[in-house]
Amino acid sequence: MLLTSVRLTSVALAVTLTSLGAAPVAEAKPVAPRPLNSVVPAPVSVAPKAGADYRITAKTVVHTDQAGARVGESLARLLRRSTGYKLPVRVDGRTGDGISFVLGTGRSGGSGHAGGSGDARGLGDEGYRLEVARSSITVRAGKVGGLVNGLATLHQLLPYAADAARPQPGPWPVAGGQVVDRPRYAYRSAMLDVSRHFFGVQAVQRYIDQIALYKINHLHLHLSDDQGWRIAIDSWPRLATYGGSTAVDGDPGGYFTKADYKRIIAYAAERNITIVPEIDMPGHTNAALASYAQLNCDGVAPPLYTGTDVGFSSLCTSKEITYTFLDQVIGELAAMTPGPYIHIGGDEAQSTKPADYAAFINRVQPIVARHGKTVVGWHDVVRATPLPSTVAQFWGTENTDEDVAAAAKKGTTIIMSPANKAYIDMKYNPQTPLGQDWAGLIEVDTAYGWDPGNYLQGVPADRVRGIEAPLWTETIRTSADIEYMAFPRLPALAELGWSPQATHDWSAFRQRLGAQGPRWKVQGVNYYRSTQIDWPAGS
Repeated sequence: MLLTSVRLTSVALAVTLTSLGAAPVAEAKPVAPRPLNSVVPAPVSVAPKAGADYRITAKTVVHTDQAGARVGESLARLLRRSTGYKLPVRVDGRTGDGISFVLGTGRSGGSGHAGGSGDARGLGDEGYRLEVARSSITVRAGKVGGLVNGLATLHQLLPYAADAARPQPGPWPVAGGQVVDRPRYAYRSAMLDVSRHFFGVQAVQRYIDQIALYKINHLHLHLSDDQGWRIAIDSWPRLATYGGSTAVDGDPGGYFTKADYKRIIAYAAERNITIVPEIDMPGHTNAALASYAQLNCDGVAPPLYTGTDVGFSSLCTSKEITYTFLDQVIGELAAMTPGPYIHIGGDEAQSTKPADYAAFINRVQPIVARHGKTVVGWHDVVRATPLPSTVAQFWGTENTDEDVAAAAKKGTTIIMSPANKAYIDMKYNPQTPLGQDWAGLIEVDTAYGWDPGNYLQGVPADRVRGIEAPLWTETIRTSADIEYMAFPRLPALAELGWSPQATHDWSAFRQRLGAQGPRWKVQGVNYYRSTQIDWPAGS
């Protein structure tokens, strides 16, 4: 009894000292490493190797080359917090000891021949090779995006305690073997509507961290709508200061300054995520119309709007000032957006006559192109004449659309976001306290149970650019609300975008998804505990 008391006192003392910045917490009893095949999204290939587990210790060093320095520092920052270890990052390009992030064949430790363990050829822009041996962990890729994705996989293979906010006892094993991986689609996206309710920089950054873990590489920000305009435009300042002053139900508004927006872009870029800004038009524009009377056909500004109806607003497509306005707005947005895309919306324009709508879209597309960007629009834009480069985002609730199929056959590429499968603001079931149900109820099996490449009839598989999970925020007010609707469905959709179709298996996926629960608990993610998933005890 006395010995037990001494042991408990020693552990308590170690925890106290660690919280004060002293030595790491003494290790607890051994734990089995996370299996290599427990990752979401499922990798292309996994080859476990018995007896090759790596153990992170106080002596572990992170090696990178110059290109991978930020990736290595990201891992070290995570583990310093939870292990208490120093984990120095050395930009020396070494492999063969410690944890290494390197581009190409590297120097020591890799075989360097085509197809060998040290080779990065054939992995594309985002593929990676992760090798775990008793003495080292090596993540190798052809480009930095691949290193980031390799880090995401390594992160999921770490013990759950690695995500703790303060030092934990450990131990810190990683399962031995090899993962070789690359994405099915180059475009894998989440969308966050900051217009219906505004979410500031920290909330957006939190969501970026969460989606990056599942290899999402685009974040579509819905920056304007009837209820609020969320980005500062110097040439039209009242868009933000007045049009951004409210939200649904009269909740507080807000907007991103240009400095805020640049912070979000930089934060996302470090995590291999491209920001795709959207200015919705010609509908969903009441916030802009309320800000500037001259944008209205009758020259009269409507009041600000805090409801949730759609389809009632429209820019005046016959006024020349409308196109001057859009040229200046798109110009400023393009100048501060390094990514290739500007999303022009284009959905639910019931207040615009079809002929006027087509003429408007056909005039706006060249404006975007002149500012060096590629147009993305909701699939309604195919009712006009898409530029060869224009990307259509399908949001329908049926698996047929003759106009989209015709556009695809002429060369238009499609981002798949069918609302009855991919809209993560839909309720899980009738009792879900948040969200909507106009597109149907979407449980986890519904989000997972479709193939983006073979969903829309008449659209060739090679015309599908990727997948996106939109989150509209009529009922969403906090980061906890975002998390409740996104998790666990966003990882399901992420797997459809990343993993080969041949790996898609509901029974296997639900087990891997359930294994994410304990990590989300440690991270403080407010996830929905779907009864379809066997969550581990205590998660």
